[in-house]
Amino acid sequence: MREAAHARVVNAETRVLEPLSTVARSHGLVDVATRLDRIRRWMDADLDDLHDALKAAQADRTDLGRHAARHLLEQPGKRIRPLLVFLTARLGDPVSGEVVRDLAVAAELAHAATLLHDDVIDQGMERRGAPTARLVYGNSASVLGGDHLLIETLRRVERSGHPSLMRTIIDVIGHMVTAEALQLEVRGRFVPDEEVYQRVVAGKTAVLFCWAMRAGATAAGLSPRQIDILDRAGDRLGLAFQLVDDALDLADDPEITGKDTLLDLREGKLTWPLLIACRRDAGLVAQLQGVAAHPELLDDRKFAQDLRHRILQTGCVEATRIRATEAADEARAALAELPASAARDALDTVVEAAVERCR
Repeated sequence: MREAAHARVVNAETRVLEPLSTVARSHGLVDVATRLDRIRRWMDADLDDLHDALKAAQADRTDLGRHAARHLLEQPGKRIRPLLVFLTARLGDPVSGEVVRDLAVAAELAHAATLLHDDVIDQGMERRGAPTARLVYGNSASVLGGDHLLIETLRRVERSGHPSLMRTIIDVIGHMVTAEALQLEVRGRFVPDEEVYQRVVAGKTAVLFCWAMRAGATAAGLSPRQIDILDRAGDRLGLAFQLVDDALDLADDPEITGKDTLLDLREGKLTWPLLIACRRDAGLVAQLQGVAAHPELLDDRKFAQDLRHRILQTGCVEATRIRATEAADEARAALAELPASAARDALDTVVEAAVERCR
């Protein structure tokens, strides 16, 4: 399996924004896809720099931990966090391309590090359409790979020359660890607690979106008020992004996609659709608690399909989509407080495209 992993190389044509553009076009959102294509052309040099920097980060293969990190990084991802750095850096004064690139790469590496760690904790089998690094190289290598990426994240932020960003990225990593620990604490005993859900989403997802927004804005010399506006927009975008992921875990028919049904529940994760479903069908709580304690129940295909059908009957996916749209609208309302510019319009488009993944 390791040989197959080494043989899988990054397609030189894979670029940031293409995944979002493809999804938007496939859902008939031609206008959104066209705007994303326009942004990609506008930012071509920056995005090529990111692509090259991520490839360089994969080049060191001196130990299995770095092999594991490389395995994940070479899988195509949405790269939204580094994109936010690039766009917010264009809202103010001209910034050194090297500084922006370091901050953008740091945002992506921090995210990738959490994925490597999460897959070990969750015993994940697939990530971005490929076997997880832990399956290819082992759990220990995957953990070490995540550690390598976190160290490289800190190095790049320090190199940017912005001490405030170094302090905040350390806080971000701390929040992500705390949120993962909270998620682990409630694993195996399904508890439909909205406060727990909000704390996990804020710590695992939204906090890095906020940092990416702050990083570019800080480098560009924006005012404290403008940075706070972008922080608020990042928080709402992070929530919207997670809600969409929650909806997609239930919305797609496993008969068509070939993916495991109720994967989040199998991994012991509390999601917004499940919270809504339990609120509307109280009888689901005991059943979901049974599955959380014994996830092997989902190996019975009929049982899993019947449970999924009962959950969907509550309208929880539609309700989650509505909440995701509301959160995205809140992000766009915050962005509207900034001076009009091409970069602000691009950020608005990215928010719209991110939430439209669930359409």
